[in-house]
Amino acid sequence: MSVRLLADAGDHRPDGRPLLVVDVDEVVLAFVGPLAAFLERHGHRLVPRSFALTGNVTRIGGADAIGAEEVKRLIAAFFEAEVEAQPPVAGAVAALGRLGRICDTLFLTNVPAAQAERRAARLATLGFAAPLIANDGAKGPALARLAASARARGGAELPIVFVDDGPTHLASARAAVAGVRLVQFVADPVWFAMAPEVDGVWLRSRVWAEVEAAVDGLAAGDEDGGAIVAPGGAA
Repeated sequence: MSVRLLADAGDHRPDGRPLLVVDVDEVVLAFVGPLAAFLERHGHRLVPRSFALTGNVTRIGGADAIGAEEVKRLIAAFFEAEVEAQPPVAGAVAALGRLGRICDTLFLTNVPAAQAERRAARLATLGFAAPLIANDGAKGPALARLAASARARGGAELPIVFVDDGPTHLASARAAVAGVRLVQFVADPVWFAMAPEVDGVWLRSRVWAEVEAAVDGLAAGDEDGGAIVAPGGAA
């Protein structure tokens, strides 16, 4: 298996199939659990009080949240130390392997650029095969470029599906791409339960079999586009 690292969205060459763009952290690779363990080893604790990292990291033995800049420093240190060790989310490898036969699939991740090649190598080692783009900031602009190229090749009604855990990125995608099918996916059950609901979400789930079934139906033309309530999505 190989995961090709693309410099930006303009480097992707669509093939006319439905476009499936997938986040990585807490979507196909576990993030919350490994981050919490890393923080513990470095004298901090991740306290799930709200769906965010800033405001939810304390020093061990203290109750006050540390500042945003220190959180950013710790997350950067986590990726540097652990990006090649994050385990896969249950069902992700198999589901994306099957969906890759019917969809033009890419990873769009906000991993630090310095760790992008190591992330691509980790995904390949686990059996993933889609190209990867290391994004910075909101994902809507990159998704808009990918969608425009895909629809230029496959037609204006070509389905575009975007899978991400972050409400900000989902809202950015909704604003940037007309008719995008948003999948709000958070693998960790505690953080899934705390995740704010996002207007316009097509599927909210933490089970890859549900995502696979929904996207497979969409690609086959038998999904009417309404919101899906997935029974396995409950925490």
